[in-house]
Amino acid sequence: MPATAQPHPSGRRRTYRLVAAAAVLATAGAMAAALPADAHESKHSKDHKHGKHLPSRYQDVQLLSFNDLHGNLEPPSGSSGRVTEIQPDGTTTTIDAGGVEYLATHLRQARKGKAYSITAAGGDMVGASPLISGLFHDEPTIEALNKLDLDVTSVGNHEFDEGAKELSRLQRGGCHPTDGCYTDKKFKGADFPYLAANVQNEKTGKPILSPYWVWKKNGVKIGFIGVTLEDTPGVVSAEGVKGLKFKDEVETINKYAKVLERQGVKSIVALIHEGGLPASSSYNYDCDAPGAGDGISGPIVDIAKNITPKVDALVTGHTHAAYACTIADPSGKPRTVTSAASFGRLYTDTTLTYDRLTGDIARTAVKSANHVVTRTVAKAPDMTQLISKWNTLAAPIGNRAIGYISGDVPNTGTESPMGDLIADAQLWYGKTLDASTDVALMNPGGVRAGLTYAAKGTEGDGVVTYAEGFTVQPFSNTVNLQDFTGAQLVQVLKEQVSGSNATAPKILQPSANLTYTLDLTKSGADRVVTDSIRLNGVAIDPAATYRVATNSFLAGGGDGFTTLGLGTNDLVGSDDLTALEQYLLAGSSASAPIAPPVANRITIVQ
Repeated sequence: MPATAQPHPSGRRRTYRLVAAAAVLATAGAMAAALPADAHESKHSKDHKHGKHLPSRYQDVQLLSFNDLHGNLEPPSGSSGRVTEIQPDGTTTTIDAGGVEYLATHLRQARKGKAYSITAAGGDMVGASPLISGLFHDEPTIEALNKLDLDVTSVGNHEFDEGAKELSRLQRGGCHPTDGCYTDKKFKGADFPYLAANVQNEKTGKPILSPYWVWKKNGVKIGFIGVTLEDTPGVVSAEGVKGLKFKDEVETINKYAKVLERQGVKSIVALIHEGGLPASSSYNYDCDAPGAGDGISGPIVDIAKNITPKVDALVTGHTHAAYACTIADPSGKPRTVTSAASFGRLYTDTTLTYDRLTGDIARTAVKSANHVVTRTVAKAPDMTQLISKWNTLAAPIGNRAIGYISGDVPNTGTESPMGDLIADAQLWYGKTLDASTDVALMNPGGVRAGLTYAAKGTEGDGVVTYAEGFTVQPFSNTVNLQDFTGAQLVQVLKEQVSGSNATAPKILQPSANLTYTLDLTKSGADRVVTDSIRLNGVAIDPAATYRVATNSFLAGGGDGFTTLGLGTNDLVGSDDLTALEQYLLAGSSASAPIAPPVANRITIVQ
């Protein structure tokens, strides 16, 4: 790979905005240390011999970043559209946040007055998107990101929801191979490079997209390496990752850091679609208290501790959490690690102080903080226009009523009312395919949002529209029926909290006829109390055969549920959203709406 920045894949050369920084609601997560007096931008020394002004040795570079947008162009609803903020007195409050009309305004305001500014992202820009984007294979989101002047992003696992060929189309442009062009203009693709350093073609062993990219301005060079989580095949459908190999994140980043160094690039940022779990859900929680990184756990901690010191900062994602921490690199030197929650509710503003003498970042001066994308600023007119264009195209499909609810159906908690509703719908739908269907199980990661009682548009309170249903279940998984022994069914429940799910449990959402106790005071598989498992009030018979409804992702063994990949007597039905739609239409009306499930099927002991 050449050492210089590559032209953007669409063939259009990026014009870097010479703007950045009036941030609001600053949080900690910074490393502060004194530098020489000329350590900041706009300071120039004078060559007295020749009468020329020369750049100062130290140049501040602004890095704006966000992650896990998931095509949320419009402000997310319910809890998905709020962030929690710790107040000076220790209490917390919530703030409405998100929406690209506001994100654009915040980023543009943040860039003002900054001559050196880069905007980067940590993956999952698309996939699991609301109808306005998902219905059009996320072309609207790519258009929005182009208008946001995004410079570079890593791939995330959801970039592979529709496979590598579709990801390549989003990068390079062209109309969809099946659905064609949605407007009279050909889709141009992304202005920015997607980086996929650890995603290889299985046959060639080469990265499917660029592994790195270099930003350059007036002698300042900063390299970006992009990776997604190695376990992407475990959280994406088998068809989406067919023919691909996902390599270790640390080994890959360390490899390309050496490549960049050999090309004279010593300042490096890693964009990693893998993350951590802070001890608080508040975006401005100090995860460095009482010590560096002490308030954060999860995969990113070990990753950060092992990435070469050649890398100066980590922009992360995937967990939808918010943090701006420091975690020591292998040499013991503190290094900033950030994540800006999800859905465009936050952005991170990081100051990288570039040393022109060494070509490296003066890491003791790196400062980083998350800022809320409030909805109290003016909307960006170009984003309003973009949303209006795509909403007009989506309206005939999205505004159709598919059911009625009597109250909010939230997607919160270990067992969520929304997850329960989907499981009930899949059991009901399964029985229409095969009356012998016994139970349904839904993966929590497939439930992308809840349903709100209050009308979002003109449909009226309590009306569930197709667009709202699409936001809840955007993956187009099919509903699959399979046979399992009772012993296998019990094993499936134990796999929620053991094996690859031991440290980060994935609790399946059960249909109403399945109940059991989850004892979180125990460890591993023992957390599922076997003697408590009841189906229709009766204990599971290990030798009996049970007909189980799941989605196609789980039926393929996804999310670490290997036993679900061993079912027999398969029967494949329609997509999961159709199942939910038919269930709501059959079981609810304007005068008799469906009540939100109570979410008491799993008894949790803590």
